[in-house]
Amino acid sequence: MFIFVPPSEGKAVPTDADPVISGSLVLPQLAATRDAMVAALVRLCRGPADTALATLGLSDGQRGELTRNQVLVNAPAAAAADVYRGVLYEALDLPGLRADDAAYRRAEESVLIFSGLWGVLRAQDRIPYYRCSGAVKLPGVGPVASVWRKALAGPLADLVGEHLVVDLRSTAYAGMWRPARGEAADRVVYVRVVHERLVGGVLKRSVVSHFNKATKGRLVRALVCSGAEPKTPQEFADVVRELGFRVEGGAAGAFDVVVANI
Repeated sequence: MFIFVPPSEGKAVPTDADPVISGSLVLPQLAATRDAMVAALVRLCRGPADTALATLGLSDGQRGELTRNQVLVNAPAAAAADVYRGVLYEALDLPGLRADDAAYRRAEESVLIFSGLWGVLRAQDRIPYYRCSGAVKLPGVGPVASVWRKALAGPLADLVGEHLVVDLRSTAYAGMWRPARGEAADRVVYVRVVHERLVGGVLKRSVVSHFNKATKGRLVRALVCSGAEPKTPQEFADVVRELGFRVEGGAAGAFDVVVANI
């Protein structure tokens, strides 16, 4: 089983460590694309600040992000598990999983973090602090999601093979890789988290970012700690229910995890 998750805008800043080596990351055949993306981002952030801020979707108060991006090549790097923060990663707590060797090993093997700058990462892949979302269009490169959709198509399909894919990615990253039609598409599970609450005596459902991210983080943690290896969408739904989640749907591999509170 592979579990696809988005990155986090919130990140820790590594210190006193060696810089990233793009060829050491998962799917090393992507090193040239990663290097080109980093070069384009550095070039953008060393140019006019207003242009860089607008391109990256940042506010004037976030100019410090440009400074960090300018030195990406030589910036200290740490395991992605220690760099990414935010609601999903707080709930998943990858660093805390290290106390359970088997669970952390399963997380390392099964969780793939999608990134606008790096393509995909494993938990132990060492990266620096950076700012570049999957929705960015980098000058000289183009929309990063499109670049990665082309670069990841073959290598990621080969890595995934015949395993089940649990897709928890957000919209900006969902287009970076899709399975080919046919049997591969039948082995992908798409998960949406919906918040159910009583309003004026009527049950209403909505998608709320905080609930969505926290629940997905808890779901990933529960899956890797359980040791379960579902091979079909239905087996996935059965496992998740056994883990205490309320799951509905299943048509075309799409499931809703329904929550009333975190």
